[in-house]
Amino acid sequence: MKKIIILIPIYNDWESLNELLSEINQNIKFYNDINFECLIVNDASTIQPQKLNKPDNFVSLELLTMKENRGHGRCNAFGIRHIFKNKKFDYLILMDGDGEDRPEEIKDLVEKVNENPNSSVVAKRVKRSEGLFFQSLYQLHKLITFIFTGQNINFGNYSILTKSDVEKLHSKASLWSSFSGSVKKHIKFYNETNSIRGLRYFGPSQMSLIKLIIHSFSIIAVFKYNVFIRSI
Repeated sequence: MKKIIILIPIYNDWESLNELLSEINQNIKFYNDINFECLIVNDASTIQPQKLNKPDNFVSLELLTMKENRGHGRCNAFGIRHIFKNKKFDYLILMDGDGEDRPEEIKDLVEKVNENPNSSVVAKRVKRSEGLFFQSLYQLHKLITFIFTGQNINFGNYSILTKSDVEKLHSKASLWSSFSGSVKKHIKFYNETNSIRGLRYFGPSQMSLIKLIIHSFSIIAVFKYNVFIRSI
C-alpha cells in the first residue's frame, strides 16, 4: 500500500488548520489503497495550539515545533528534510494551512501522479481569488522573476513530490530560500495540474506587497548564476 505524507506549515492560525484537516479528511476517504499521514510544522507560534485530533482517514498526525520563528519557506525546508531522514513514504504533498491550497485538488494531484508515478506534480495557478490590484502585482512579480532568471514559475508550494525528487531537494541550500525556485532548478521533469487559488478560511490573505517583493527576490536568489549571465 502506498504512503503519502502531507506537510503543512502553520503560524498561529490553528482555527484554519483544524478546518483544513477536516476538509482533507473528507477528500481522502475514498482512497483504500493509500495510507495518508500528516506532519504539521509549527513555526514557533505565539498562540498556544489548540488540541489537534487525528482525523479518521489519517494513519498518523504529528506536530513539530520550531525553536524560533523562521518563516513559511524555512518550515517547509525543515519539514522536507525531517521527512526524508526519518519517514518511510512514497510521495510527499506540500500545502498551506489556511485554505488557499484547496483540499479538493488533492485528488487532481494524486490522479496526475498515478498517470506517471515517477514524476512529481505541481499545482499550476490558473486562477487566483485576490482582488484585481493584487492580481496585477502578482503578474508583475512573475514578469520580474522571468526577466531576471529567464524562468517562468507559475506554481507555489502546493505539489506532490516523488520520493526520488524529495531526495534531490532535501539537501539543497536553495530550498531554504524558495521551494518553487528549487523545484524549477533541480527537478528536470515534472508534470502540472491546473489549480485555483482558494480563499482563506478565516481573515484576509496574509500576502502583502512586502512579502511579494521578498518572494520575488527569494526566487531570483536561487538563480543568481543565471542572473549574472543575463546581466552580462
